[in-house]
Amino acid sequence: MAMVGLFWIAEGDVYVGAKPSGPARGVRLTPEGVVALGEGQAGLHLWEDVRALTLADVPVKSLRRQVGAVRDLALGMVVNLALPAGPGMSEEAPAIMTVGVDTLDGRHELTAYTAAAVGYLPAEVDLSRALLSRLTEGAATMATTLAAMSQWGRAWEGGSPRRAKREELLRRWVG
Repeated sequence: MAMVGLFWIAEGDVYVGAKPSGPARGVRLTPEGVVALGEGQAGLHLWEDVRALTLADVPVKSLRRQVGAVRDLALGMVVNLALPAGPGMSEEAPAIMTVGVDTLDGRHELTAYTAAAVGYLPAEVDLSRALLSRLTEGAATMATTLAAMSQWGRAWEGGSPRRAKREELLRRWVG
């Protein structure tokens, strides 16, 4: 499993944002189409009907966001040490982003959890948006691009690659 830009690639499966588990919401890109996963948004939007894919509410990495994450982690550790866990004590959920799917029958707004705890790098956000746009350019482009992403995911061993490698992959997939 690896994160490349705004995509989570797990053994050939490609997700926008984090790979969901259980009833959590998510968005999977398959050769057939855009699959809405999770409670309240299940469904398939076939590529032949998809006209555009857009992103909103994407958290962008910044110094302020990083400092906030460190502060929250420290505060959480203090609270966990000082207070016993009980009802009402829960982890904060990751941020949610909106994936807009424009189809022949209108606009569908899907939600997906982000995979980056402190946000995504601006260059990766831009490249990821360009890649989503590329996927809607036609069946041949979508098939080869998605196949390249899946093939990389099946071959890659280890965690997420370093920043330079992630950006290189995104540029290659964008074309």
